[in-house]
Amino acid sequence: MRTRQVLLHAIVWPVLALLAACGSAPPRVSPGSMQAPRTGAAPSAERDGAEASPPTDLASVPDAEPRVETIRTGGPNKPYEALGRDYVPLVDDRAFAERGLASWYGRKFHGRRTANGEVYNMYAMTAAHPTLPIPSYAKVRNPANGREVVVRINDRGPFHAGRIVDLSYTAALKLDVLRGVTPVELSRITFDEIRTGAWRKGAVPDALPVERAPTELAAVPAGDRPAPALVNVALQEGIAEPRPAKGFWVQLGAFKQRDGADSFHRRVIADVDWLAPLLAIVSEPSAFRLQAGPYASRSEAQAVAARVRGTLQLVPVIVERRE
Repeated sequence: MRTRQVLLHAIVWPVLALLAACGSAPPRVSPGSMQAPRTGAAPSAERDGAEASPPTDLASVPDAEPRVETIRTGGPNKPYEALGRDYVPLVDDRAFAERGLASWYGRKFHGRRTANGEVYNMYAMTAAHPTLPIPSYAKVRNPANGREVVVRINDRGPFHAGRIVDLSYTAALKLDVLRGVTPVELSRITFDEIRTGAWRKGAVPDALPVERAPTELAAVPAGDRPAPALVNVALQEGIAEPRPAKGFWVQLGAFKQRDGADSFHRRVIADVDWLAPLLAIVSEPSAFRLQAGPYASRSEAQAVAARVRGTLQLVPVIVERRE
């Protein structure tokens, strides 16, 4: 009897142990059905950056070739909201220049659709801008090394404070800004510049970048218009040019050529008619500057600058003249 019980235990317990092991073993999962965890660090496939083995000849990729393309008011150029902020893209052919930080985007968005429906190619010469017309062309310059590229704007972004443009991987490589956000100068290439070829390297640039104001500008009270300036800086043959009056001036743009200043002057009058009596083109050895003033105090000038910055889509500079 004792022998029979021992034999029964010897047979039953291994079987029970085998059944228990089978019940607790994890199910078999094919590699293709495995999912990344939803918490913690994002998987490497979702992180942006460069590919493991990018092409080796990217430095020789030619810049974008500007051409006149129709700007439509809808689609990628309609007003939109991003990260709690409203944006109103430009929908006309106007000069635009600014300084700020450049970033770049790569493999995370490579192959995805841009704002205008094109497929993003991180190895092409393109860029994203919050408000420039789509499509549009712009020069981007790295002042630290003097490098300059021409890119086609076909996407929206960046949406971080201080950043003005998101470059493709190749554009960032050619400017040497792959190591992080970098200060750059950006200027849109207008239709006239495309038609005349003035945008090409070696040609004398017409517009100088518009500098950003150092502080946030205060709002102007409704109906508050300073008295017009008694200044005439029109160039007349044989007549000495009067010096601008003392006070604070709102600088809207600076140009290498007088024709550029005159053209911008006419556009400002058309867009901001109440500012017309205050405008003056100040001629200097290095540039022609379109300014409005003078104003008795910096706060008055800042108020006017705040009033026009949204309409003209630029950040004016406050200039003080003491003589």
